[in-house]
Amino acid sequence: MMTLIFTIFFLSITSVCAQSIDQNKINKNLRCIVCQGQSVADSNSEFAQTIKLVVSDLIDKGKSEDEIYSFLADKYGDWILYKPQINQQNLILWSLPYIILIAGGLIIFLLIRKRGKNV
Repeated sequence: MMTLIFTIFFLSITSVCAQSIDQNKINKNLRCIVCQGQSVADSNSEFAQTIKLVVSDLIDKGKSEDEIYSFLADKYGDWILYKPQINQQNLILWSLPYIILIAGGLIIFLLIRKRGKNV
C-alpha cells in the first residue's frame, strides 16, 4: 500500500516538474523569422503561431528548455535564438572584440614605451 502511494506521489511530482517550463519565456527568446525585430511571443504571424504550437508540443513531450532551443536552432539556425548558446562556431565572434582590445592596448603600450626610451 505504501509503495503504491509513493509511486503515485513520485509520478505526480515528475509531471509537475515537467510542466514547470515557462512557455512564454521560451517564446520571448525566439525570434520571428517573418517579422522584423519581434519575438515569437509578440508576433501574430503564421510562423509565430506555428512555433508556439511546436514549443507547446515539445513541452508536453517532456523536453527541457535547452532541448527545445537545440531542436529549433537545428531546424532554423542559431539566428532564431535571441540568446544563442556558446559553441565553437560563435565563440570566436564573442571573443574577437576582447582579443582586438587587448592587442590594441599592447601595441599602444609598446609604442609609448619605445618612444619614452628614444627621448
